[in-house]
Formats: sequence, structure tokens, C-alpha cells
Amino acid sequence: MAGKPKREAAEGAPVGRRAMLGMLGAGAAGLAAAPYLQRGWEGFLGAASQFDATGVTGLLPNPGGFRYYSVVGSVPHKDETNYELRVTGLVERSRSYTLDELRAMPQTRVVHDVVCTDGWRVEKTPFDGVKLADILDDAGVRSPGAAVRFTCFDGAYSESLTLEQARRSDVLVALNMQDKPIPHEHGGPVRLYVAPMYFYKSAKWLSGISVTDKVVPGYWEERGYAVDGWLDDADRHGDAA
Repeated sequence: MAGKPKREAAEGAPVGRRAMLGMLGAGAAGLAAAPYLQRGWEGFLGAASQFDATGVTGLLPNPGGFRYYSVVGSVPHKDETNYELRVTGLVERSRSYTLDELRAMPQTRVVHDVVCTDGWRVEKTPFDGVKLADILDDAGVRSPGAAVRFTCFDGAYSESLTLEQARRSDVLVALNMQDKPIPHEHGGPVRLYVAPMYFYKSAKWLSGISVTDKVVPGYWEERGYAVDGWLDDADRHGDAA
């Protein structure tokens, strides 16, 4: 007598309780580890970009949003022991600021989207620092001063603003970004932050501020970028973004 027919196997083995709990545990561990992995990846990109003259590292994906790019092969590191910001040009009082002196000045916080011409955006990014207007007032702009030129300790990058743009309350000599001191790979210890304009106007590794009688095109403006890099939704005539 023939035995009972065997039950046909279901398509695909059922997921057992233990396997399901394992998958959930792995997912939770992945979520918990994500911030550490993100910081590690950002650190790798930042370190690699310092020795990447090709700019390839700037094309690598970064879930944090920011990209890493330098116009030179490597950039020296600066800190409390050797950083200096020099203010010169058409001013009453040329002077220099150490990092500690900048930190001791009144600080202003600006929260705005960071937008790059390459298409990436990091929303609601907080920057803290000294209003550029306060530094200009401290130096005393004299006639025929009409613009401000910025130079950087990478030895190559430069930027410019009109004096009116430079005096906006959302233009900072920035010391902190995302509530932390600005790291080297993001242009630290001090960078310019021009909230209502594309990010190329916010010069990294800031080392010099010079008042001039006219706008001097910066590094990217000499290569075809707009001298006025306003964001599309910027209030061009207002005092804040």
C-alpha cells in the first residue's frame, strides 16, 4: 500500500524566528553604527583630498552632503600656535588676529543652506564666528575702499565681495561649523562664510582680508564663474539670509 504523499516543499524556506531576530538585530546595529561610519568616511575623504591634485575625491559620494575639494595638491595645517589673519589695504589700522583673539570677539550664529554649483546642498547648516563687518569696523575702512579681497593659506585660492556685500550680517569669518570647530578639510581653523551666495564664495583656509578700491575677481571668477554668486532665492538687498 502506497504511503501518504509527501507534502510539497513551499517555494523558499520560511524565515525562522531566530533568523528574523538576527536580521532585526543587524539592522539596529547598522543604524547605531551609521554615524561612526559616516564620520570615518568623511575623515577618509578629508585626508585623501589633501593629497589629491586631480580633484577625484570631490566626486566620491558622501551621504553627509559635503564634498572635499582643493585647488592645490596639499594645504598646510594651522592651529592656535601658528594661525594669523591679516587685515590690510585701504584701512586706517592694519592688524593681525590670532585664533584666540578671534574667538574672544563677539560671535554671531548664521543657519542657512550650503549650496554648491556642482548641485549638492546641505540644509540648515549652522556657522558661528565674527561678523566680517565687525572686523572691517575694527580696521577702519578708508576712501576709496569699495570692495574686499580674501586670500588663503593654501597659497592659491582667493575671493572678493563688494563692501556692501561684506557688511551683511550673514557674512562671517567663521570659526565653528555644525557646532564644532571647523576642521582642516572644511577650511579650518578659519574660513569665510557668505550665506546668501554659492559655497565657492566662502573661501576656505582664510588668512588675508584686504580692502580694495574695486572688486578683484577671485580664483573661480577668473575661470568663468559669476563674480556675484547669489543663490537663486537670496535677498540681495537685505541684511540677512
